[in-house]
Amino acid sequence: MRTEKPNLTLAEMGKLWVTYMGNTMGKCIISYFRRHIEDPDIKNVLEYAWTITNNYIEEITHIFNEENFPIPVGFTEEDVNLDAPRLFKDEFYLYYLQYTAKAGVSIYSAAIGVVTREDIREFYVKSIQETVKLMTMTNEILTVKGILMNSPITPVPEEVQFVKSKSFSSGGILGKKRPPHALEVAHIFDNLNNDVTSKALIVGFLQGAQDKKVREFLERGKNINKKHIELLTNILSESDLPAPTLIDHLVTDSTTKVFSDKIMLAHKIDMFSMKIRSYGKGSSLNGRTDIGAIYARCIADVTLYIKSGAEIMIQNDWMEQPPLAPNREDLDLS
Repeated sequence: MRTEKPNLTLAEMGKLWVTYMGNTMGKCIISYFRRHIEDPDIKNVLEYAWTITNNYIEEITHIFNEENFPIPVGFTEEDVNLDAPRLFKDEFYLYYLQYTAKAGVSIYSAAIGVVTREDIREFYVKSIQETVKLMTMTNEILTVKGILMNSPITPVPEEVQFVKSKSFSSGGILGKKRPPHALEVAHIFDNLNNDVTSKALIVGFLQGAQDKKVREFLERGKNINKKHIELLTNILSESDLPAPTLIDHLVTDSTTKVFSDKIMLAHKIDMFSMKIRSYGKGSSLNGRTDIGAIYARCIADVTLYIKSGAEIMIQNDWMEQPPLAPNREDLDLS
């Protein structure tokens, strides 16, 4: 006996909608990468990313059709010029996929906590497993090529220790700074990796951006990335710890338009939105007041930046509206 599936909850609509939008964006980016790839190992991981991205789009489309849910426009072949010359070198693809895999795991794991329908939950469980595999493949190639930017190795503690002083949380304002602890370093390093990748992507985007407001928005994003990289790097440098290096050299000098202004703007809004989550994680596991203040400053920068980008999207009729709860004040009760 066939059991009827429950109707989609608003949470399920929202999570599927954002997953669809993100993967149509990813499909455009990866489609272009696949046109300009020479390294066979990197090509292999790109093909895997391409496969799972297409699968997610098809699976969500099937669910939406079953529910008579309108298929979002998302991003299409009109948003990418596949015949444009190479804009990024092969190694950049690895850093980009490393970033997108981390973002995907974050988004999909958050979905599992709020979806309840069995088939939707299974979709996200599978998506996490496949995205973790993508992350593993990417990190393995980065390691083999000697270009994985990993957090530093330090001596193992000799014994269990307990905090003896309230100065443990001091950020240098009322007392001497202690070295950053392991969790602080982990998230500082992770956020630096994200910012380094984000900055290089913006460098490439700027070379093909057409609209004046979009160019100004991208330039502002590059400056924010630069500032945040300096702030977080200084925390590590003060304790003689290494930090990730810039990868802007992996962008070619091509100025041919590759991506539409719409997708470039939306992509940076998306990446900077993920920074709020990533900075928030770092802040929640932080114990030093000065590091907490830096994260708060970074989140404020990003929040204002996203708002200005959304305004440009709306002005150009580029921003699709996610599913909304009913507005009962507008119901016709006559």
